[in-house]
Parts: sequence; structure tokens; C-alpha cells
Amino acid sequence: MNAAASELPPCVEVFDTTLRDGAQTEGISYSLTDKLRIAHRLDELGVTFIEGGWPGSNPKDAAFFEAARAARWHHAKIVAFGATRRAQVRSEDDPSVCALVAAGTEVCAIFGKSSVLQVTEILRTTLEENLAMIAETVAYLRAQGKRVIYDAEHFFDGYDQDPAYALRTLEAAQQGGAETLTLCDTNGGHLPWQVEAAVRAVRRHFGPGIRLGMHTHDDTGCGVANTLAGVRAGAAHVQGTINGYGERCGNANLCVVLPNLELKLGVRTLPAGGLQRLHEVAQFVAEVANLAPNEHMAYVGGSAFAHKAGVHVSAMQRHPDAYQHIDPALVGNAMRVVVSELSGRANLVSKAEEFGLARLDPEAGARLVEQIKDREHAGYSFEAAEASVALLVRRHASGYTAPFSLVDYRVMVGRHGDRHFAEATIKLLARTEEIHTAASGDGPVHAFDRALRKALEPLFPHLRTVALADYKVRILNGGAGTGAVTRVLIDWHDTAAGRRWSTVGAGTNILDATWLALADGYEFALLAAPAEVVA
Repeated sequence: MNAAASELPPCVEVFDTTLRDGAQTEGISYSLTDKLRIAHRLDELGVTFIEGGWPGSNPKDAAFFEAARAARWHHAKIVAFGATRRAQVRSEDDPSVCALVAAGTEVCAIFGKSSVLQVTEILRTTLEENLAMIAETVAYLRAQGKRVIYDAEHFFDGYDQDPAYALRTLEAAQQGGAETLTLCDTNGGHLPWQVEAAVRAVRRHFGPGIRLGMHTHDDTGCGVANTLAGVRAGAAHVQGTINGYGERCGNANLCVVLPNLELKLGVRTLPAGGLQRLHEVAQFVAEVANLAPNEHMAYVGGSAFAHKAGVHVSAMQRHPDAYQHIDPALVGNAMRVVVSELSGRANLVSKAEEFGLARLDPEAGARLVEQIKDREHAGYSFEAAEASVALLVRRHASGYTAPFSLVDYRVMVGRHGDRHFAEATIKLLARTEEIHTAASGDGPVHAFDRALRKALEPLFPHLRTVALADYKVRILNGGAGTGAVTRVLIDWHDTAAGRRWSTVGAGTNILDATWLALADGYEFALLAAPAEVVA
């Protein structure tokens, strides 16, 4: 075992700051209910600490701690965050420190300055007063029965400028009774080898009896790597956020840090089974934060184990490790096969098996691959429209008959004075019956969809629970102006069954493209529904 590996701790404490540091992400504004929902999901995940916010800074955080006191927590300790006392003010007289006590948490995390620049230029006090502020605040909180985690803000910048003083700030926190000294790369400007060297120096200075922590930001894109470097140097406490949320470029992403520690370095981070919930938690937090999930995120992104190239998929069918570094189930994710113009027959065979269809024979598979390539050349994109892929596969299966087909349609739009109107007329063939309906709407697409529903719902009542969740239009060859090819992608939601799917259409006529995506969406809803509801 090499020296670096020998310093790895057997396990680390996981300190989640999604609710505090993560809330500083541009575009995130958690409600009190949001914070409580996320906190309970983090507790179920099994993190050690959940930093709930700064109780002295705003009423919402104060209300969170009041609600947290009445809640039951199975794994995590709720943490109140704050700062050292102000210069020339006693700890017991500082409102921020008093709010930490009033929050009623067993654990507090406070930050203090490690950098000479920060002390003299930002706090505008003396170096000795800063040391007193750190030691006395920690000691006061300890005297109130609190466990204290000390966050050494700007530690790595301070260590670069004046190593001796940066170490003295840590000594002050230790003398006050802090149980963990967290080294913060607050500006996120350091690189892994710099971080590892500094953490090793701190560990040598204090000896093996001290617990060191890591709190890194991602301004160089090294937040995760810097955290891992700190653990390699002996840190046994890691701080970060779900999905890497945080101010500026974000914090160290726990969704990447934790599986790297467990699966690559053999360092335990969560209770048994916790890691398998990581994908689910990442998706949940993104949904509550009202941000689109990063599908390309390592480990938990929807594309993390997605395979598009035909050569890759063919190899994966021979051995699951051919193009995957871990079994995706270890983090609660799953392997996906993506169908596109880069696909080979193996992609379609895999997709057919995924949809529960009989294995495609070589001739049908070859025809289907060519059909997909031709359609993508014409403007389709099947990567995000797996329902349309499922239907292409199904239509190549023997004995399949579509539940309906288009005979013709006509759409009229106009304007009279201040009023505009849209009306669609549609003729379908369904169950050997020709259906002719018309409907009006706010625009041509709305009218078209209403007419289609009016025709189908009497025959297929299940479609009443099917809703359009999103309608996206993309112009593909802008140089062609208004004659450009238009791609329409529709996201669907079956509110009764809880299913979601997406379909695609493309063409120079936006209504034709819309019809293709709409028809696929309704056909897939009937294909996926139990037989008794569409009989």
C-alpha cells in the first residue's frame, strides 16, 4: 500500500449544504416546504449532517429550524450555520451567535477568517482579535452544549499568503473545542495537487488526532477532484451539495464525490444501500429546485450510462463492462440504449428487448436502421423521443396494426379586427370507422390537438388522462428562412398511470411535423396502456 492510500480514512462524514450553500445558486429559491422535503430525503439517503441554513439571517431559515425540532430524523444531524462573533463584541451579545443557540440544534457550523487579507481588508480588525473571535465563539457554543464544526473560510488562499497565520486560526478553533476543522477553498481557485499538499501539511502540524474536513467550490472545475485530494491527504469529513448546486460555479458535487469515494477509493460514505438511492435523490432535488437535471452528470445523469454508437452497443451485448466503468445499479441508475443515425442493428435489438418485443430478425433490423438514418437526415432526432422509437420497432413486428390513421386534415387561421381564430378539421380511420371532427383553439396547433382528441377519446377513453407536458419547436436549417425544416418534440404525461414519454416529428410544414409527434404520442399511450382500457 502506498503512502497516499495508507492515509485514506475507512469512512468519512458527509456534510450536506444543499439547503444553505446550494440555495445561493442563481435561479434557486427554496420555500420552507421545499427545504423540509429535501432535508427528509437527505436523511433517508443517510448523510451525517444537513446544514439547514443561517438562523440569524432570515425568517425562512428560522422557521426551518423550528420545524426541524419537531421532526424525526433517522440518520442525520441538523446543523445551524453562522459566523464567529463580530470584532469587539462578546459572543453572548452577538445576535448572530445567539441565533445559533436559539436554533436548538445539537450541532453548529461556524466560519471564521483564515486569510490575513480577509482579516485586515474585509473584517478590518487585527490578526489577534480575529484569533480571539474564533476561539471565543467556539468556546461559547461548546459551553451551551453544542458540537461545533469550524469552517476555515478562504483557508487555502490564506495558507498561500501566510501559512503560519492560517495554521494559527485552526489552532484557535481547536483550542475553543471544535470537533472538526474544515478547510475551505472558498474562491474555488486551487488545483488538486495544491490542495493535497496543503492538507498534508495541516495534518503533519496537528498530528493524527485531529479531524479535518473539506469544503471546496468548483470555479476551476476541480471541486470534486479537490475534495478527493483532501481525503487522500487524510481528511475524514466532506462537505458539498446535491447536483453541485452553489454560488457562482457551484460547490463540490456530492453526487460525484460519494461514489468516487466508495467505489473508487473504498471509503465508506453512506449507510448500506444509501449509494443506490443517489440517482433518485439527484432527480428529486432538481425537481424541487425547479431546475432541469444535468443529464450528462457523472454517475447519476440520465446520459451517464447511455450508449449511442452501434459498435458500443454491440460490445455491451457481449459484456456489460465493455463501455461502462461501473454497474449503474450501484448508484441507482440504469444503462440506456440511444437510437440515432449512429445506431447499428444492435441498438434496435436492445431497444426491442427493452420494450418487451420479440427479437428483431436481421433483415427487419437492417431495414429499421436505414429508416432511422433516413429520418434523422430529414430532421428527426430520436435520442429524446424513445416513444417514437418504440413505435418504429413495433410497426416492424408482424401482425401489428395501428389503432388509427390519418385520412386528411385542414387547418384555418385568421384575424378579424382585434380577434384571431384557428379551426382544425380532421378525418381519421379508426377501428374500420371513418371519423370526421372539427375543433377551434387558441392557435393552429391547439385547434389541431383538440380536434384529434375529439375524434379519439370516444373510442379510447383512456386518452382523457393523457396530457401534453411540453411542446418544443426547433428550426433546423435557419438559412432556408420560413421554408426551413421544423422539428417538433412533445413530452407527454399519463396522469392516471404516472407514465411519461416523448415523441418527435419533422418536416417543412410545422403542422405536418406536429401531426407526426401528436399521432405517435397518442398511439404510444394506447400501446403502453393495459389492454382492458383500450379494448
